[in-house]
This record gives sequence, C-alpha cells and structure tokens, in this order.
Amino acid sequence: MDQVQLGGSHLHVSRICLGTMTWGEQNTEADAHSQLDYAVERGINFIDTAEMYPAPSRAETQGTSERHLGSWLKKTGRRDKMVIATKAAGPNASVTWVRGGRARNFDAANLRAAVETSLRRLQIEHIDLYQLHWPSRNVPVFGNNVFLPKRERASVPIEDTLSALGDLIKEGKIGAIGISNESNWGVSEFIKQSELKGLPRIATIQNLYNLSARGFETSLLDETCYRDNVSLLAYSPLAFGQLTGKYLDNPKAHGRLSLFPPTWSPRYLRPATVAAAARYAQLAREHGLTPTQLALAWCYSRWFVAATIIGATSLEQLQHNIDAYSIRLPLDLIKQIDQIHATITNPGQ
Repeated sequence: MDQVQLGGSHLHVSRICLGTMTWGEQNTEADAHSQLDYAVERGINFIDTAEMYPAPSRAETQGTSERHLGSWLKKTGRRDKMVIATKAAGPNASVTWVRGGRARNFDAANLRAAVETSLRRLQIEHIDLYQLHWPSRNVPVFGNNVFLPKRERASVPIEDTLSALGDLIKEGKIGAIGISNESNWGVSEFIKQSELKGLPRIATIQNLYNLSARGFETSLLDETCYRDNVSLLAYSPLAFGQLTGKYLDNPKAHGRLSLFPPTWSPRYLRPATVAAAARYAQLAREHGLTPTQLALAWCYSRWFVAATIIGATSLEQLQHNIDAYSIRLPLDLIKQIDQIHATITNPGQ
C-alpha cells in the first residue's frame, strides 16, 4: 500500500483510510475489530473517526465508533503503528447530545472538552490528526450547496479556534490539524490566520468527493489546496452506496439509503444522482468492471486526493474496496467519465 505525507505535517499515511461511521450502528464491536485486523493486513495504517459517530448520530450510540476503535487499540497494542484521526462536531442545534448541542462550537473550552472526551473513548494519550467536522460559521454543507447570507449566525473566529488548537498541540494531546466540509474561502482564511499570527497550520481538508460530486475540482479547491499544501481526504467515494449500483438493481437493497430516512441523505437520492449512478454503472460494466471498482479507482487515481476514506459493513465489501486500488483506468474510460460528468454535473454535491 502506497503512503503519502499529509500537508506539511510529519504524518505519513496509507492512500486508503478506513472510515468508522457505521461502527456502533450497522457494525458491532466484533465487526469493527475484524475490519481493523483486515485493513492492517492490507497495509492500511490510517483510521478516521469522529466524536459524533456512528451516523446517523443518536444519543444512544454517539461515541461508540471511537470506543470500538479504542478497544481494538488496547487489545492489539498497535497504537504506535497507526495514524488516528478524529473530529470535533460543529454547531448544530438539532444534535443536543454532543456537548450541549446549541452551545457546541470551536472555542477553547469546547475543543478541550471534545479532545479530552475523545482521548478517553479511544484509550490513547495523543490524537495524530484532529479535525473540525464542519465550520463554525454559516457555510452550505451536507447537500446544501447555495450560500445564503440570511442564514448568518454568530461563529467563533478562525484565529481563536487555531489558538485553542495550538494550546492542545503544545500539551501533546493532538498533533496535526485539519478541517472538513470547508470552502475555498475557509481554506484560505485558515492559512492566512496561521501565517499572520504564528498559529498552527492546517494539514488536511476532509471533503466530499466522488463521481457524482466533483465540486472539489470544479470549485478550484484543488488549486487552492495544491498551492497551500493542504491534503484532501476524500469522503463518501461511493455516495452512500449509490455508486455501487446495488440500489439501481434493487431500490430496497440493504444499506444506508434504505435503512435510514431519506431526509438524512437526500443528495444521494436526487433523481439526477440516481441517473448519473446508472450511467456510471453501465459504463463500468461495459469495461468489465463493477460500479464499485470504477468509482473507487477514479478516486484513488486523482492527483489531488491524498487518501480516500472507505467504509464497509462486511469484510467482503472491504476486500472489494481495497482491491480496487490496483485498478488503473485507461485514458479512453476517463474521457467517457468526463463526458457523463459534463452531462450530469455534480448532482450529489
């Protein structure tokens, strides 16, 4: 498994990152441990989780993904061989069970509470990569793709957040830092504040990227991150399973899009997203590939993707996802992908 350096940090990680969003909801602790064992066998050393996982987040399960990872780290003694990333949840008044809901934000007190609680669940003393799950300020995220000034809200200044993270770095509780679900302006502002005020510099951005959601490149975030040396961690490369083709064959196939309410993940159920998924599935099969192989090989091959975050609910799925790393897409196939994209542009963004 190839490795890559994350931004200007000291971290070197596998090009595939194991995601944990299903652990505690669709996967048991034993399932999580089996996935970790297999991922390590295949050369993966990078694990991503979050304080609010599993998702959809519920009061009864929140934090379970970190706990399952923590119990595996303790059981196996592999902590020093792994790069552990987790995330602090941003403000969201509807999720009241994570650090008080409406009061949750990226000020010093909240970040300290989030870090220390994650450390306890993970049963470790240091988080290698600590990320802000979504912005403090008004930004369209999670399927909302239009910026609306009327939704402005009070937010924590970026320099204050960076200062708070800097204190946690000095204490050895966290190492590198990253952002998630961010915009061009956000990346530039984080870099500007770090340079102007001598504050920690972000190393990564964890944003949505897949065949049906290529906004990272069409918005020129790829150029911004290239010039500022910020590494992309691409999440949802299979669009919650829509790009695997299973829902095309059976709309009620077992998976996230059938298990949970449509209101939780509407961008992956839009008619245009389904239509795009059908086009990509047909293209994959015409070239002797599964839709999953096409979607993942696409992400794995993009020059601006440092690591692709994959998740699975079974070892068979995990094996298939990792195996796709060896597939090299011919230029003609890439051109056909771009033709579909030009016709149905970013429906899942």
